[in-house]
Amino acid sequence: MPVTYDLEGQKRVYATWAKFYDRIYVRLLARAQREAVAAACACGPDILEIGVGTGLTLPYFTPGSRVLGADLSLDMLKVASRKVAAQKLGHVRGLMVMDACRLGFADERFDAVTAQFVITLVPDPEQALAEMDRVLKPGGEIIISSRLVDDDAITAPLWAMLAPLAKAVGWSTDFKVRRLTDWAASTNRYDTVHVGKGYFKVVRLRKRPDAA
Repeated sequence: MPVTYDLEGQKRVYATWAKFYDRIYVRLLARAQREAVAAACACGPDILEIGVGTGLTLPYFTPGSRVLGADLSLDMLKVASRKVAAQKLGHVRGLMVMDACRLGFADERFDAVTAQFVITLVPDPEQALAEMDRVLKPGGEIIISSRLVDDDAITAPLWAMLAPLAKAVGWSTDFKVRRLTDWAASTNRYDTVHVGKGYFKVVRLRKRPDAA
């Protein structure tokens, strides 16, 4: 079946969320976000954050980083831009409107690519992962943080039932870890080096240094 893209619908949802996203999520997501940022910074200075949203993660990057942020929502990016200016986040080198499935960057541009709380919501996660792979240098990492369901979770059927309701408000409840690790294995270029625990998980996929 062809993938159906409802990017305009997503933009409308995010325009609403932009007004109060930080107040709800700044503490709730901080642990996973900080873990993901630390892993990205350990890979090297040139980092792409996909789904940067209102810029909650941007203060967590080390000063020596060179961070570019991309998001589908201009409304979210306006909030992030104000944050960069107010907090003088000089390591943030640019914020741009961009579709995760169609990244406008050259091949092998970044040392790390992070996607925080967005991979479960893009219309075609495998295409987004392929784009992350394209712009990532060999030896770098794709670092995902999100609400991910353990493959053998006994509550998985419940989360699947709730998925349509969650999607209506821009959330996801039934995205399994296996979807990421299976993609990594299928490429023959990636190793899964970390799968975190808890309600919000960090998954790290490392591109082999000899990846063609």
